[in-house]
Amino acid sequence: MSEQTLNPTNPVSEYADELARLLEPLVRRIVREELERVVEHQPDTFVLREDSPLYDDMVDLARRGREGTVKLFTHAQVWNQDAE
Repeated sequence: MSEQTLNPTNPVSEYADELARLLEPLVRRIVREELERVVEHQPDTFVLREDSPLYDDMVDLARRGREGTVKLFTHAQVWNQDAE
């Protein structure tokens, strides 16, 4: 822990902000991994409605991928992980 974290004169809100800053990447990673498991084992569970902005984005990405106008990165490239 940093010296600032151990300083008892810091207000509680500073501790909460620091805790949120540290936990957010971990929570995002856990949620992403769990969603990947669901999609992998139950592919019909995740369905985007056609009126969803995310659906439109996915259709656009798929089209651009076919056209070769977008470069998509692998999971390892995005998260800077060595090949396992």
